[in-house]
Amino acid sequence: MKMKTKTRNHGWYLLWGVLALVSFCFLSCKDDDKSEEQQPFDPTKPVLISDFTPKEGGMGARLVVYGDNFGNDVSRVKVTIGGKAANLIGVKNQSLHCFVPSQAFNGDIEVTILDENGEEIAYAEAEEKFVYQKKMLVTTLAGETYENNTKWDVKDGPFDDCGGFDNANWMVLDPMDSDKLYVCGANKSHRVLDLANETVGTISFPSPVGTSSINAISFSKKGELIVVKDYAKTDQPATFFFSRESGFQTIVESYVARGSRSASVHPVNGEIYTSRYDLGVVGRYDQDTKVHEFDKIPLPYSKVGVFTAIHPTGNYMYLILSDDTHIIMRSDYNWIEKTFMTPYLVCGKYKESGWTDGMGNRVRLNVPREGCFVKNPEYVGQEDEYDFYFCDQRNHCIRKMTPEGRVSTFAGRPNGEGKEGYNDGDLRHEARFSRPTSIVYDEKRECFYVGDVDNHRIRKIAMEE
Repeated sequence: MKMKTKTRNHGWYLLWGVLALVSFCFLSCKDDDKSEEQQPFDPTKPVLISDFTPKEGGMGARLVVYGDNFGNDVSRVKVTIGGKAANLIGVKNQSLHCFVPSQAFNGDIEVTILDENGEEIAYAEAEEKFVYQKKMLVTTLAGETYENNTKWDVKDGPFDDCGGFDNANWMVLDPMDSDKLYVCGANKSHRVLDLANETVGTISFPSPVGTSSINAISFSKKGELIVVKDYAKTDQPATFFFSRESGFQTIVESYVARGSRSASVHPVNGEIYTSRYDLGVVGRYDQDTKVHEFDKIPLPYSKVGVFTAIHPTGNYMYLILSDDTHIIMRSDYNWIEKTFMTPYLVCGKYKESGWTDGMGNRVRLNVPREGCFVKNPEYVGQEDEYDFYFCDQRNHCIRKMTPEGRVSTFAGRPNGEGKEGYNDGDLRHEARFSRPTSIVYDEKRECFYVGDVDNHRIRKIAMEE
């Protein structure tokens, strides 16, 4: 197929071209064996673009551009797609290979030939446009480190100057203010991200909560901030409710919850479920009656960290058994009794770590942690319209589980390689995490936030902007 090409006339290079041709004549005996594809750029001829393939694709797609007089020197050729510089990986006189850059939205394909000083001496533009397809990407929302990721400052400020995050043990969006993202720092600082103004602040709590040994934060149905403190005894409260009116500084309620790792609130009836490490149980607390049944839901294992996530409809709850357990269980809700029932295995195998996608006990996890439910438009009208995304800490990736229990790898582990790292980009081909621990989904902005603990950053997963 012939494709028209826009070119620029660089007549002032004609003399240079003639001299070059004379030189080529002297060397013709050495160049006779060169194929047309190996010829260098000829300044007396225009650069032409005749075709390209594929016709559409997203960031990172490999693109081949066909034409004539591209030359054979990668350092003297520049390719832009949609006004963005493409990574050029090979040039022959009649074809070139490159990778599609990010944000190449308008799809213009341009080839520029440069002289030894980097100045343009020839130019061509394809008449047909490349159809750029947006894709989901991992980027960095906030946080930075220095000295090879070993040091960071902790300071309040804008996203691009807020230092690093000591920890991101758990995250939650304020249900009454969707612009506020709370980051639980466990034994370190606890941060608040203002997503509208793109700033990061710090929050602390008065005694007896303090700032250390906090496992999770959540919100009650009334809008109070729930803080779960890691306390190994039953002689003092460990779950505290802070009033919104006080800026979350006044305790209005508390109860005993030894060794709890989370506090999940039923979205309809409002009761709160907290786990207990030593006994392997999940307790139920009724805010209206103040009745706390600490061992309401027994688990088959004890001395295990249990993190909970309740489905938006309230129909069931996932129990994420972490530490060296590596499984996720499900507990269905009894709407008559207003409580969750005995849980059963959904994915993973007890005390067998690994990385395997699939279903049921064939799945392998490696220290799963916080997860969130996200509505899938493809499931509209089905009994369950939500997928579940969760952090797989030691596999350094984000996993996805369908309502039927099929687990796949959503982001991280480029090309299946499980080494930790820090890299933005394509979900599966480029992005790397280092012990991702917390994740939430922002329905307002249609994106995920990931607490990337060992990178001391908050990452973002969203459609390319």
